[in-house]
Amino acid sequence: MNRIDILLKQDRKLFHTRDLELLWQISNKRTLYSALGRYVKKGVLIPIYRSFYSVVPINKLDPVELGTVALHHYSYLSCETILAKNGIIFQKIEPFTFCSAKNRRIKIGDYSYLSRQLADKYLFHKSGVVNTGRHLEATSDRAIADMLYFNPRYHFDNAQNIDWDQVTRTRKEIGYI
Repeated sequence: MNRIDILLKQDRKLFHTRDLELLWQISNKRTLYSALGRYVKKGVLIPIYRSFYSVVPINKLDPVELGTVALHHYSYLSCETILAKNGIIFQKIEPFTFCSAKNRRIKIGDYSYLSRQLADKYLFHKSGVVNTGRHLEATSDRAIADMLYFNPRYHFDNAQNIDWDQVTRTRKEIGYI
């Protein structure tokens, strides 16, 4: 089976260079970069940024999945993105906000991403983090707990709809308090 067939039979649409090296079982870096250049030239791979590629145009990708894969570390969608999605804050939030092992800002096409660094003991705690099938996402309670960890004086526009007892339990369970 040739490399293009292997690539296009994958469920994923986004790949880092290391992913392609493993997928194609290429150990020689020159061969790998030569293949990448050839497939970019043919339009099979679309470069997103250095060492990060897609097999479909950026505007056809799920923006959250794009951010998750671009971060290239364990991460979950949280903070302002989840708070806005669930009506807890009313501001329009530009970047998709994640919690991960590194602080990072990324701009890809029309999308912006902000990753806030959490210590591993908090980051990998599963309380209030659900798998949507495409990415990990915080529940409202977890997103509030995360936001209070980063900014204890954060203002929630719709605070009357928050179950503060549940948020306190979540914060204790994670170890924030």
